[in-house]
Amino acid sequence: LESRTGAALALRLGFVKAFAALLLVSGIVAWWMVLTHKSRQVAQEESNRQTQALNEQTQVLKREIESHRRTDAELQLAKRSAELANQAKSRDITTVSHELRTPLNSILGYAQLLEEDASVPPHRHQAVKVIRRGGEHLLSLIEGTRDIARIEGGRLRLENKPMRFRDCVQEIVRMFELQAAAKGIEFRRVLTEPLPEVVRADEKRLRQILINVLGNAVKFTHVGRVEFRLTYAREMAVFEVEDTGPGIAAGEIEHVFEPFARGSEASAVASGGTGLGLTIGKMLTDLMGGEMTVTSQVAGPPGSPGSDKSGTLFRIRLFLPEVSGARVARELPRVARCGYVGARKRVLVVDNEEVDRDLLANLLEPLGFEIVKAASGQACLDLLPACAPDVILMDLAMPGIDGWATVRAIRERHLSDAPIAIVSGNAFDKGLDNDVGIGTEDFILKPVRVNELLDWLGARLQLAWHEVPTRELSAPAPVPATDWALPAAVHLRTLDELVSLGYYRGIVRKLDEIEALGTEHASFAGHLRGLAQQFQLDAMTRIIRQALNDSHPTPDAQAA
Repeated sequence: LESRTGAALALRLGFVKAFAALLLVSGIVAWWMVLTHKSRQVAQEESNRQTQALNEQTQVLKREIESHRRTDAELQLAKRSAELANQAKSRDITTVSHELRTPLNSILGYAQLLEEDASVPPHRHQAVKVIRRGGEHLLSLIEGTRDIARIEGGRLRLENKPMRFRDCVQEIVRMFELQAAAKGIEFRRVLTEPLPEVVRADEKRLRQILINVLGNAVKFTHVGRVEFRLTYAREMAVFEVEDTGPGIAAGEIEHVFEPFARGSEASAVASGGTGLGLTIGKMLTDLMGGEMTVTSQVAGPPGSPGSDKSGTLFRIRLFLPEVSGARVARELPRVARCGYVGARKRVLVVDNEEVDRDLLANLLEPLGFEIVKAASGQACLDLLPACAPDVILMDLAMPGIDGWATVRAIRERHLSDAPIAIVSGNAFDKGLDNDVGIGTEDFILKPVRVNELLDWLGARLQLAWHEVPTRELSAPAPVPATDWALPAAVHLRTLDELVSLGYYRGIVRKLDEIEALGTEHASFAGHLRGLAQQFQLDAMTRIIRQALNDSHPTPDAQAA
């Protein structure tokens, strides 16, 4: 019995242990299953959150991509619009340039002929000079617009080569000394030595920069002075042009380099002229790797501090490396060509404009050339077999067969081996490549410069010219104001009114009247008569009003 009881107890204890083990295992399994389920749930929720966040980021990215795509499309459209606008501007400039060059060709061409004509009376010769100056002014506007378009389009190339730096500067200074003296203002030059004799630069563009800036200073300075300063150190040239003009207002100075910029009347440096000089000067300075800056001061109200101080300072910095041992040929004195040695040369002029054909004939026939004219490209091709010219001058814009097609046909058909020059008003064609062997040196722009045309003919035909010195008209030495005996204020005021009206004959008659008042007035009247002959009415106005202020400050003083 005891053994049975012990066995039952042991068996019960074993069942209890087994049950406890099973219960523990079941608990662990249940807990594991709960944890697994919870972990799966948490993981699913996290996965859902990550997926949602990823979807949101994907949508944002898609929106950004679409935004970039739209932006790129807009940029491409804007770029295309800008390109089309630039092309349209170039076409407009080309068209306007060509249309203006055509009449200017006749104006300047015949003006050059009349200037060289010794039979023209002196008083008519002065009128011819005025006509030519007016034509040159219009041409400068055309050239300025073209230069801006070429610089903006990246088509302007600098021709850096050794140039006589000192001689160039001295020549420019002398030119503006005469202009300043004619206006009755002082021109000072401060050239810090030593200056190099020869530097490497594009002489044409350097001259253009300095002439544009100095021209503005002299033109718009009514009283006082213009000072030109130059220093050169470590191959860096610093040019400074300072004037005592009206100055440029603070609100306008930032626009002074913009094309066709116009300032207020007080800001005269930025107004008048073509409005392109400073723009081109700044663009050329940048193209040459230099820097142009401007500072200015406008006079304040009367009685305020600085009320009597105004003026503008332009500073130009350019890297101009000195060239040692280089020899640059000096410019020869100007001569007029009156003929050439050897057999008579035949020139075929091809142009649809009769006026232009006649102009070239009038330029060349007196020098001994035989001129044959063709009014179209087809007429040129028909004439060539029987004509046998020594040289051909070809226009481009012609009805039917244009100039390029005509030249191409001449060469392909072997109609003539004569040198061909393109004489055209389309300046933009000069730098373009072509398949007929016409180089930039064979391109002569309208208006035709007589010397440029004759230089080309002389080089192509190997001509030896008959030359005579040109008739140089020296500028009269300026008469200092202190030597003038001024007439009464009533005469000065009448003269001022006539000048303001631009009545030339009235001005001359009034000057004759002043001169008749007494020999002491001859110097004053003679100086103003010289300015009137050059139509420098602004300079006359300044001199007359300065004379009124200096000698006749008030009516009471005049009466006394």
